[in-house]
Amino acid sequence: MTQDRKKTNFWRSIVAVAWAMLGVRKGKEYEKDFASITPLHVIGVGLVAIVILVLALIWIVNLVV
Repeated sequence: MTQDRKKTNFWRSIVAVAWAMLGVRKGKEYEKDFASITPLHVIGVGLVAIVILVLALIWIVNLVV
């Protein structure tokens, strides 16, 4: 797999996880994601996204309180 293809797949993983966190995704796009991204990318991006979300929530609570 070429370096450019790996970057595209990783970026597609980021976009797929972002849409999944919002709960919105088209059927065609889901099928394209399923064919082109690896579960390892999705798990990694998902864990990073969850950590960022939790840190952002903690930061917002600290600002308010």
